[in-house]
Amino acid sequence: MSDQSYYEMVYYVTQQIPKGRISTYGAIADYLSLGSARMVGWALTQANRSSIGHVPAHRVVNRKGELSGRVHFGTPTRMQELLESEGVIVVKDKVKSFKGLFWHPEEMDK
Repeated sequence: MSDQSYYEMVYYVTQQIPKGRISTYGAIADYLSLGSARMVGWALTQANRSSIGHVPAHRVVNRKGELSGRVHFGTPTRMQELLESEGVIVVKDKVKSFKGLFWHPEEMDK
């Protein structure tokens, strides 16, 4: 991954998150050992605005399991709808059973 840009690395890791699972901006930043959770969020915001391949940015939430990026999905409920279509339960803009659904990028290395 070293020949890729930071954004491309964020997109690659995000594309590895299995359907029905979620990760966090911080976990992705920590795994890449570059930048911060905010930078991951910014990269994913750009993915939503571009014509690159599918990046399931809806599977990335903040460290509390909150849908903090929901404002970047066209409508205020789109992120929740995408998660729910994969079986993730969301209550009041927060993932229910967050710890049980959490996926860390280190799982790719196993």
